[in-house]
Amino acid sequence: MPKKILIVDDEEDIVEFLQYNLEKVGYDVLTATNGSEALSIAKSNLPDLIILDIMMPVLNGIEACKLIREDATLNNSLVVFLTAREEDYMEIEGFNSGGDDYINKPIRPRLLVSKINAMLKPSESADEQQGIIEIGSLVINKENYSLVNKGVSLNLPRKEFELLYMLLSVPGKVFTRLELLNEIWGEDIYVTNRTIDVHIRKLREKIGDDLIKTVKGIGYKFESNGAE
Repeated sequence: MPKKILIVDDEEDIVEFLQYNLEKVGYDVLTATNGSEALSIAKSNLPDLIILDIMMPVLNGIEACKLIREDATLNNSLVVFLTAREEDYMEIEGFNSGGDDYINKPIRPRLLVSKINAMLKPSESADEQQGIIEIGSLVINKENYSLVNKGVSLNLPRKEFELLYMLLSVPGKVFTRLELLNEIWGEDIYVTNRTIDVHIRKLREKIGDDLIKTVKGIGYKFESNGAE
């Protein structure tokens, strides 16, 4: 089955441009013109990846992403923001809302396809990799992307889940930011250290501040002694 991508933008020419280039390489493409319509289509079709323009009528991309992340049925859908704005605060707001990456306008077709291919590649092997890790009160299951902490089930966006799973896979090991970026986002995708930092902060908010330790100037490690 081809991977399913939902394109959300109120500019018809951009939607047609993206749709043409993604369908040409074999993706199944759905389209929407605003955030509200996107939510309805996403819930009905469960796309593998959603490309969201930020500035849209009815419901903008940031607001739509927050609602997507609140819906457990869309937990495995990657969200990529499409924007012409390059302000740092906008990028941070996008990651805080649950976004996985950015595509900047003007769009270059080959770079776009390469980035989408790289983002969806990990998900192709995720179902093939089975593993349950139990450390203290945490139980993480990569087969069904589930996480239980102190008996409570938590829904994590895919990138947060994969980041936590990688840290849990070798408790005490210090993973550099570069290792985490390359493993979770892929070497062909340009993201910054800030991406890792935002995702780590969100994980700490959900599982506790004392489990993921910062190793200054290097990266992060999972401290198993704190998982009781």
